[in-house]
Amino acid sequence: MSWRENALCAQAGPEFFFPAPGSSTREAKQLCGACEGRLACLEYALTHDERFGVWGGLSEKERGRLKRQGR
Repeated sequence: MSWRENALCAQAGPEFFFPAPGSSTREAKQLCGACEGRLACLEYALTHDERFGVWGGLSEKERGRLKRQGR
């Protein structure tokens, strides 16, 4: 079974994880923090260079920082 099948984000709409510019990502990050698939989701986003939205509990900027630091 894939991490996506049990991911908590599957129960929320995509707008929750892809907020409008300037909107808060706090609620999405809280949901990610409680999700069993968080690390697999983050790894997916880093591997596939996902540039938008909250993935694995991190925003675009946070993932970019993580990549620059060499994970």
